[in-house]
Amino acid sequence: MTFTVLTAEFMHESNTFSRLPTALEMFRADTLLMGDDAVAVRGNANTELAGFLDVGRARGWSVIHAVSAHATPGGRVTRAAYDHIAGAILTAARDNRDRLDGIALGLHGSMVPDFTDDGEGWLLARLREIVGPALPVAVTLDLHAMVSKDMVRDAQILVSYRTYPHVDMREIGAKAAELLHRTMAGEIAPRTIRAHAPMLDEVNGGRTDIPETQALYDRAAEAETGGVLAVSVNAGFTGADVDCVGPTVLAVHDTNDPAAEPQAREVARELAARMWDGRTSARNVFLSVDEAVVQALSWRGDRPLVIADYADNPGAGAYGDATALLHGLLDAGVTGAVVAPMVDTGAAATLHRQHEGETVTLDLGGRNDPDFGGGPLRLTGRVLRLSDGGYTGDGPIQGGLPHSFGRTAVLEVGGVRVLVVSEPMQMVDLQQLRAFGIEPETARVLVLKSMQHFRAAFQPIAGQVIVCDAGGLATPQASRRPYVRAPRPLWPLDRDFDFTASADA
Repeated sequence: MTFTVLTAEFMHESNTFSRLPTALEMFRADTLLMGDDAVAVRGNANTELAGFLDVGRARGWSVIHAVSAHATPGGRVTRAAYDHIAGAILTAARDNRDRLDGIALGLHGSMVPDFTDDGEGWLLARLREIVGPALPVAVTLDLHAMVSKDMVRDAQILVSYRTYPHVDMREIGAKAAELLHRTMAGEIAPRTIRAHAPMLDEVNGGRTDIPETQALYDRAAEAETGGVLAVSVNAGFTGADVDCVGPTVLAVHDTNDPAAEPQAREVARELAARMWDGRTSARNVFLSVDEAVVQALSWRGDRPLVIADYADNPGAGAYGDATALLHGLLDAGVTGAVVAPMVDTGAAATLHRQHEGETVTLDLGGRNDPDFGGGPLRLTGRVLRLSDGGYTGDGPIQGGLPHSFGRTAVLEVGGVRVLVVSEPMQMVDLQQLRAFGIEPETARVLVLKSMQHFRAAFQPIAGQVIVCDAGGLATPQASRRPYVRAPRPLWPLDRDFDFTASADA
């Protein structure tokens, strides 16, 4: 039997503390592709869509793909942008309602539009109004999802990434699609159980490159036996001030198996309790700017010293224009360094009015909120490279996918080369430097605006990796962000309270 399946991707991680709303042009600058165009670009890459299609081809599905949309994390998604993209999904569901056997969605889980705190829950509720309560819906989620009760109510199957850096998008897409197929075929009748911990996030940020956190994911995989079909551990996202903030555990179970629900409930409770019990055990060591600069000055390794500018990560909705670390490097006279990216549309435009090789004086960075990471720097430097910002990734995360920084320039100031870009994006791929004439292996020091994803491509070439909190919007010092809507008590904003883990349907 051939099943007809509606697929779509709609992903955004929304930092509600950002002053910059995420409008439709931000999706267009990253990924906004309709139907067959999306399939052509993303259908054979490391994407959720590719995983859906892998199963669809093997199982003989007829696939209707609505849209693939992704924007770099930023402020709340505007109503116009949300309605445009969600509308494409809802219209496809409405137009094909009578012949659909299932729906597969690649969502993030931490999208916050400007009219609701739960972008994914709102979309799923509208889909249910169209297709009814019984049609099987499978959803993939980012490991940093904040999963609401509404999402669990309206999607039978929810499966999250298991890697951070995220390198398993296609694999997880295929896993969700296979469960969807078994549901459509009548082999299973899944539901998802959710457990939530009152924390801003899992304190190691879901890192899967350290044993303490990997143990959670190993236990989740171990629990997937019999009628327990999938277990996901979601680290949550500290940049969202919403009522469903915090880490969750999801356990998909087969309701046809009477033993599966209590097993799913127990593993969800167990893993939520383990996250809570480990709340004081963060493994990142955050250096100050001065400490990071001292290491940069003294570095003598054969391979680059990589400094993660953790708090100014555009991938967590930070502005990407914090200047504190760059300022420190320049003041100390560090040479052989690369800083990437500095997100400053105005500076990029100024540099594009010059010619390669010319010297220019300009203000760089610090334009959005000088309280987070420092204000603009008045600099004089030489323009090394001008570009339209386009590149195609070749690493574990972005391999085969085209992206663009928008108008881009490489500015050399003293002994530091700065990649100045127009569109925010964190560093995850070596081509983000190579495409602009910077060979990362030959740099003495690489300063990368990223928290963790950079490790997939850059750690293999690094002599050492250190992490710096230079005070950007994504600082691990959560008390610097004014949480209002998040339910209290909430770790680490509150510390003197008890919690007993439980799971709800």
